[in-house]
Amino acid sequence: MKLGKKDKAFRTNKVSYLDYKIVEMDRVLTHLFARLKYNGASSKLSAKGMTVDLFKDEFLDSRNEKHFKGFSQAPITVEKWIETHLVDLINRGKANEAVAAPRPLHGNTYLFRNPKNCRDYGASKQVYELLHYAKNSKHAIDKLKQFFFAGVDATTNKYDCSSQVDVETQALLRLSDQVGAKSDIPDHLELKERYEPLIQSSADILAEDVSKLMTYRQYIPRSVMVEYIKNLLAFHLALYQLKLFKLLPALAKSKGRNPEESEKLQTAIYVDMTNGANSLSNQMAEQSATLHYKRIPAFIKAYFGVKKLDEFAEYLSKKGKLSGAKSIKQMPVTELFKLLESPLEQDREQFFGQRNAGILDSSVSSANESEEIPPEIHAITQLGLPEYETYIEILLFVQGNAIRSGLVKNLDSFMLKNKPGALLEQNSGSHGGRRFCLDGRLLEVMLQLAVLSKGGDLGFHTRELRVDELLTFLKTRYGIHIDTLPDTDSFCEQSIDVNSALRDNLVGFKRRLREIGFYRDLSDAYVTQTVTPRYQIDKNQNEKAQGSRA
Repeated sequence: MKLGKKDKAFRTNKVSYLDYKIVEMDRVLTHLFARLKYNGASSKLSAKGMTVDLFKDEFLDSRNEKHFKGFSQAPITVEKWIETHLVDLINRGKANEAVAAPRPLHGNTYLFRNPKNCRDYGASKQVYELLHYAKNSKHAIDKLKQFFFAGVDATTNKYDCSSQVDVETQALLRLSDQVGAKSDIPDHLELKERYEPLIQSSADILAEDVSKLMTYRQYIPRSVMVEYIKNLLAFHLALYQLKLFKLLPALAKSKGRNPEESEKLQTAIYVDMTNGANSLSNQMAEQSATLHYKRIPAFIKAYFGVKKLDEFAEYLSKKGKLSGAKSIKQMPVTELFKLLESPLEQDREQFFGQRNAGILDSSVSSANESEEIPPEIHAITQLGLPEYETYIEILLFVQGNAIRSGLVKNLDSFMLKNKPGALLEQNSGSHGGRRFCLDGRLLEVMLQLAVLSKGGDLGFHTRELRVDELLTFLKTRYGIHIDTLPDTDSFCEQSIDVNSALRDNLVGFKRRLREIGFYRDLSDAYVTQTVTPRYQIDKNQNEKAQGSRA
């Protein structure tokens, strides 16, 4: 059954800037660079981007011998190094292999992207807008700019020879000087449609985490820091989506009332740290994941509601019935859901009744004589629901499965399923159950943040942390549960077996801490079990990092 263009329209930036498809975080960062440079706007750059040969030629050029000594003696090795370490390839190893973009080691990476192969499906805009509306937005955004655009003169946009950068970044900067970017201009039209995030606390925590992580920029190798940032952004995008799964249906149910209380609808996840050694802990992590993924259909229904109520608001405005509203285009989600209240019932029935009639009439006129309206659609129309609800149910029947599939893949990609830094695992292909985990690389990022406290020359300083303090930090800040069951999003009852599984999970957590080099235990007492910072940053320490910067 086909729908008209208006009926099929689903996306609305008032809920999220995301187009629900599989997302690669390298490409998210690449697009984020342009937004950092142009204060939220994307780049209109339409260049085809770079190739492996273009990058290779830069390294092997005799004029650059003093910068890349010895490279010309091993051209094959240089080419393989570029393919495996410096560029993001699509269809790797196939005849149609192509470069999406260089790895996002520097802000100028976006100048060499291939727009067709390097799509982020709105994720970079989602990240930037969360940072933009956060309490300490300027500090976080400025820190990212300083880090990613290091080595570039802010006035001329040329390579600054006095800056110390790694060899990969140096090659990229020299390449950008030679190739130039005359067609690189910002797309300011995007900035006309901006909305405050539905969950302000998520934006604030993201900005604070970015600011804290940037404290290490003089201590950690650039490539490692980039991986940290990618893992952190992916983690926050996943958490924000999980919170929306719970919040948006709640707003729809309450017709936009009490948004302050709705924001307190915290989400919680239980992660298995036993690597499946404890079957019950593994099962609980799977139940926790299932609980969140089961919220997707209700989220899609509420999302459709926002989009269609937005169209209804525009209709009311044209009739002069919303003339008091400050701006129809800027009506927040909470105000849109209030259009479901009884005073507008007649207008609502008329508007959505016309939409339903249009769908049914087009189905009949386009069908062959032997075909009829699908029985499911016919059953929906016979339920006696209001026209608005009937319309939404029809849209869900026709498009719901496809949208749900995209949402699942999108969320899986933000959770880096089965990849380094993963928050989610799934065995046996797509038929195995999903379960929450906490991969060592993601845990390492969280530990780097957890040991930082406010104060000092750099804004933060490191300190030792007791294990119980770390568990509280993960639970209260991110909703990650390891040795306790969530108070919200409950999925099982407390029992002797569950308590035993929680103890095993805590043991597995400590083992993971020890493996990545953050844990020290002098006895079984909590007070002597501490998480030690990998990099010591004192309160009175200046910007010049000391010790182990590689």
